[in-house]
Amino acid sequence: MKAVLLGTAAGGGFPQWNCACAPCDGARSGRLASRSQDCLAISGDDRNWWLFNASPDIRTQLVATAALNPGPGPRDTPVRGVVLTDAELDHALGLLTLRGGAGVEVHATATVAEALHGDLDLRTVLDRYADWTWHDVVPGEPFDLDGGLEVTAVPISGKRPKYTGGSTVDGDWVVAYRVVDRRTGGTLVYAPCLATWPAALEHLLADADVLVLDGTFHSPDEMGVRTGGSHGQAAMGHLPIAHSLPELRRHPGVRRIYTHLNNTNPVLDPDSPEHAELVAAGVEVPPDGTVVEL
Repeated sequence: MKAVLLGTAAGGGFPQWNCACAPCDGARSGRLASRSQDCLAISGDDRNWWLFNASPDIRTQLVATAALNPGPGPRDTPVRGVVLTDAELDHALGLLTLRGGAGVEVHATATVAEALHGDLDLRTVLDRYADWTWHDVVPGEPFDLDGGLEVTAVPISGKRPKYTGGSTVDGDWVVAYRVVDRRTGGTLVYAPCLATWPAALEHLLADADVLVLDGTFHSPDEMGVRTGGSHGQAAMGHLPIAHSLPELRRHPGVRRIYTHLNNTNPVLDPDSPEHAELVAAGVEVPPDGTVVEL
């Protein structure tokens, strides 16, 4: 199994267009590497590729990744479909860019599918462009993806997107995915949105080889300190690295990777003490385009 970190930044990317915080200034000057919005591509056979989330940057991400190039026919593509962890805009708006693809499969929980169809009305738009197949993901029930992958969703958070504020739908708003290569047994866990450290995640790590985890903020008050605003961890619904890193230290046998990094996060700077702390713990913040092989 191969996984490509197509994008590793949180919503808005890095640098963010309207932010002049220190990390964003560092990216604009060229001192720090820019990052696109969080998205992961996985394949079990190098022929069938699946996107886990579809970021607004998906076109640039696909073009930059040779394994996802189209061919040999003029409209052939190795991208078979999209598996959604949630209904957040930075994880779903890329579906609109993929509207020209025929036969795309989309896998999502009923809650996420309802939000995209009802609150956002995105599915109504997409159905007018291409004949796609939408599959319901039932947490705890494994499903297969072409290329020899077995995937299981595990609920990990009740955080719902802001645009669903009037929704009365209850259910699994955010899930993590356990992806297993049936041929090798290699196991990857993808959890880019995490409000707390749930027992379910602990169970997922018991036999995982790789964990790709939400690293949005380093500290709970980061947004307010860096931008002068009032945003905090409670409002944003992301477990900060300062709280998840102690948990990761208990799993040294797992390759641990932070993704979905907010533009304010000091770990984006390899010269920062926060980044050094991760290196000392054996935890990674690799750049966009990193290939992980299991």
